[in-house]
Amino acid sequence: MDLSQRSLRPELMDQPGLEETIHRGALTGLRRINQWSGTSRTLWSALREAVNSCHRPPRSPVRVLELASGGGDVICALAAAARRARLPLVLHGWDLSPTAVAHAQALAERGRFDNVQFFQRDALAAALPLDYDVIFCTLFLHHLDESSALTLLQRMAAAARQAVIVDDLRRTLLGWGLAWLGCRLLSRSRIVHQDGPQSVRAAYTLHELHHLARQAGLPDAVIDCHWPQRFRLTWRKP
Repeated sequence: MDLSQRSLRPELMDQPGLEETIHRGALTGLRRINQWSGTSRTLWSALREAVNSCHRPPRSPVRVLELASGGGDVICALAAAARRARLPLVLHGWDLSPTAVAHAQALAERGRFDNVQFFQRDALAAALPLDYDVIFCTLFLHHLDESSALTLLQRMAAAARQAVIVDDLRRTLLGWGLAWLGCRLLSRSRIVHQDGPQSVRAAYTLHELHHLARQAGLPDAVIDCHWPQRFRLTWRKP
């Protein structure tokens, strides 16, 4: 398995015209994988630190935006954590897919999260609003070529009032093996089975990520590694 270079190929879930039932099945599988990976727990610790550092009037909510929010399970898990901690958050998600947006909104409604809302938006084309304190994305950066990834980081940093958080895969042999095994154990979706390992082949190494952050003007970004062979980049606005 040669992982010395990125292999950036279109993933099945990104294909136009994907049948809705198949798409929803893949989103359900990704939700299980995110739970197994502890994605929301990792994001919650970074988000809570960012929230605590926000300068805002008492009791005013902190506004949070996720780009490429997919099935919405990460935002809903963060909303549940905020509810338990009694932190006032407004959480919005953008995704290009109307199927994903509908799936995510239904999940939020089942959880009775009236502070959560999802919108159909192209995160690479639409202007990012300037009224969000924290802007984050998960499992999105590896979909992008270096030029698009650089532009995304720059736009997130310019728009966010307080912090930027990026969580994604690392391109390692162990990461590929965990993705291959985990996707088959946790999902019956053929989309997930194929896209999971391919996502690792398209991911950035830590060295590449540090270089990308410097190019984006974020040399002071903090990059941590966490289970399972993932990274979390956190940048706070000076």
